[in-house]
Amino acid sequence: ATKRVAGKKAAVHMHGGRLHVRVCLDGGYNVPDEPSYACSDFRPSARQLWPPPLGVVELGIVGCKGLLPMRAADGKGCTDAYAVAKYGPKWARTRTIADSFDPAWNEQYTWPVYDPCTVLTVGVFDDPPPTPPSDAAGKDAAASRPMGKVRIRLSTLERGRVYRGLYPLIMMLPTGAKRMGDVELAVRFATSASALDVLHAYARPALPAMHHLRPVPVAHREALRLAAARVSAAHLARSEPPLRREVAAWMLDAAEPRGFSMRKLRANWNRAAAALSWVAAAARWVEDTRSWRNPAATAMAHAVLVLLAWHPDLVVPTAALHAAAVGVWRYRRRPRAPAPHPCVRTSMAEAPDREELDEEFDAIPSARPPEVVRVRYDRARMVGARLQQMVGDVATQAERLQALVSWRDRRATGVFVALCVLVAMVLYVVPIKMVAVVAGFYYLRHPMFRDQMPTPAINFFRRLPSMSERII
Repeated sequence: ATKRVAGKKAAVHMHGGRLHVRVCLDGGYNVPDEPSYACSDFRPSARQLWPPPLGVVELGIVGCKGLLPMRAADGKGCTDAYAVAKYGPKWARTRTIADSFDPAWNEQYTWPVYDPCTVLTVGVFDDPPPTPPSDAAGKDAAASRPMGKVRIRLSTLERGRVYRGLYPLIMMLPTGAKRMGDVELAVRFATSASALDVLHAYARPALPAMHHLRPVPVAHREALRLAAARVSAAHLARSEPPLRREVAAWMLDAAEPRGFSMRKLRANWNRAAAALSWVAAAARWVEDTRSWRNPAATAMAHAVLVLLAWHPDLVVPTAALHAAAVGVWRYRRRPRAPAPHPCVRTSMAEAPDREELDEEFDAIPSARPPEVVRVRYDRARMVGARLQQMVGDVATQAERLQALVSWRDRRATGVFVALCVLVAMVLYVVPIKMVAVVAGFYYLRHPMFRDQMPTPAINFFRRLPSMSERII
């Protein structure tokens, strides 16, 4: 090829070549677009790796009761409600019932179930009237507004039983929790596989093998999930019939993310405290036993201690039998129906603070005045200071435990080493059964033989050095 430059011809050499590209679509990963606590599909992308289905879940969306008006039309409130259900990659949308606070759909949908520990999500939305594309002011008004959603975990459903009932639709608004109405659902989990196959699914890894062989970094998982949710929302918006982008994003918990929430912090703290309440109850029972508040119970504890010390092979069976007895005792108080979602009491939304709600719904970056942001920043600093103190206390105790053999305090480490040698010699000579009985009886001795001051072991541990003095 040639080209003319300033009246002359200059030769331009064109080189041809080939680019070798090797493209591989790895379908061994699961691509989640839902949060982990509400995931409905753990299968990998490759269909060849799918396990056989265990059954089907049948959902009947009967209707809604007592919906609140979502907008004004012709001088009165109205609601054009429709429902959206999602399980796995399959979405379902009911027809829109115009201007009705008690819409009735009576529509039924079915999904195959590959894992019983998955969640079915049903949401109710208001379908706004269409607006001209040139009307920019009505763009926000044309968006579907959510009215609440219900999540049902399939593992809480009995096999073959039909659960029909009203589930509350609760929305967390800047003014607090608001009940938008009730949705009536009928759910049935029918298993085609044997009971052993269903139980075997509990022992299988939830995620495919690639998630364990080459795991995705934790810091990237949420960003990848949000990207997958945006792709799913865009695909559903282009499908026929289309599903609005904001509807899919809200169903997938991928709408505009909220910032720090003091309400959720308290709710999570109460959840942890409730889950560990049995530890506090056991500690109170031990303290009551060793305080001889019930002499009969303390005497029985001595007898059990002697029995387990002389027959240590009964310790594990006794613990397992106790756990089984607790489970059998609580069977009569088992839930009779799926728990409603969400729970206002668990969410600490019964009487929330208006300032905390305003902070929770504030955008990122904040759109509030600098004075408000400064007050919230100071409050967050106070919470951070308490957490900092708690982390420091945990680190101090761990460093004191490590200081037992680090020789930072030569006297303390020498005493600890000598005591360890003495304990080893005593346990080698004296049978372990007698040592256990003597130690247990000493711990359960009557308060009249007990000193109210801390024990020498606790005093010794508290005097061990830590790295706290090195922190600037």
